[in-house]
Amino acid sequence: MFSIPNKPPISLTPRAVSHIKALIDNSEALALRVGVKKGGCAGMEYTIEYVKEFDKNDEIIEQDGARVLIAPMAQMFLFGTEIDYETSLLESTFKFNNPNVSEACGCGESIKFNDI
Repeated sequence: MFSIPNKPPISLTPRAVSHIKALIDNSEALALRVGVKKGGCAGMEYTIEYVKEFDKNDEIIEQDGARVLIAPMAQMFLFGTEIDYETSLLESTFKFNNPNVSEACGCGESIKFNDI
């Protein structure tokens, strides 16, 4: 994993921690895995999935009782990202504050990364 000593590769806001813990507590999952895949009008999309067993290549992030895994192919794209959870009148969603993103589509569902 790309890392800086004593600094986690991603961070979670208190709202994200709370929501991740609730999701895991109400499922049979051990953690949530965050990744990226090709798709959307800007080229890439974030993915989140429940995990019932760990992959030896996942990067494990534990923060205040919330466990998030970073999929191997996503590690370089997510380094430095803060994950938040926002609730509004129309939606509730995880928000990725990612310094590696160079553009996002108009609907906010897909992103394009800086050259890494």
